[in-house]
Amino acid sequence: MTQTPQVPHAPQAEPELSGVRNFRDVGGLPTANGKRVRTGVLYRSGHLAHATEDDAEFLTSLGLHTIFDFRNSADVELEGPDIALPGVRHVNIPLTDPAAGADFWRMVRDGEVSQLRRALGNGKAADRMIATYRHIIRTRTAEHSRVLHAITDDSVPVLMHCAAGKDRAGLSVAVTLLALGVERDAIENDYLASNAAHRRYRVRRGDRTETEMSAEVRELLSPLFDARAEYLDAAFAVIEETWGSVDDYLTQGLDFGPERRERLRARLLDGAA
Repeated sequence: MTQTPQVPHAPQAEPELSGVRNFRDVGGLPTANGKRVRTGVLYRSGHLAHATEDDAEFLTSLGLHTIFDFRNSADVELEGPDIALPGVRHVNIPLTDPAAGADFWRMVRDGEVSQLRRALGNGKAADRMIATYRHIIRTRTAEHSRVLHAITDDSVPVLMHCAAGKDRAGLSVAVTLLALGVERDAIENDYLASNAAHRRYRVRRGDRTETEMSAEVRELLSPLFDARAEYLDAAFAVIEETWGSVDDYLTQGLDFGPERRERLRARLLDGAA
């Protein structure tokens, strides 16, 4: 049976961008001690390669300091580089190896249904996503540390994105929210918001759009393009298994101790000292 992911309602004030998917302000999320993430300081989205002139004008109006692009070179080759925004620093920090899974993603785009069944059927697609989330959290500690330290020092307002804005950006936003002390349920709800129809990555196979795919192909691909609580839960489980607690993950794994966390919270939380 196919899991139906939860889709929280989008806020009414959310902008509609023509060429950028999954954009949103992460502001408003509650912390365990009653504070909230400030609006206008932390944004997330899919890639900016197809942004229109109007999209670029809107993004420029945000006063961004830094854009963190978590795509690898293969992603950039496929989708194109981000548009340049005046006065905004663009930092590429790949969270996946371009060689890892290249054949797999070619099969996803161009493979026959029989190949998709063998590679993705019987829960294999979801298992692959869970393994990817676990791998990123366990092995990309230097990259996540770099992002947290940069935001703490000078990189706000910041936009984080990958290709779809769901997995690599989703994990990086989640790590940032953990450092801010945001409640776990709120982190999950923000992550699951990527399932809203207007935010989802537009899946194409060959020269066919998603609407032109067969129902079977759409179902086989669905786990790869869903945001599912089980994926994020797997990432959180790695933190507990490897470091024992979120505090130890931040301090030991990311070299981001309590003093740095307080500085980050002062930057990004309403009412922070």
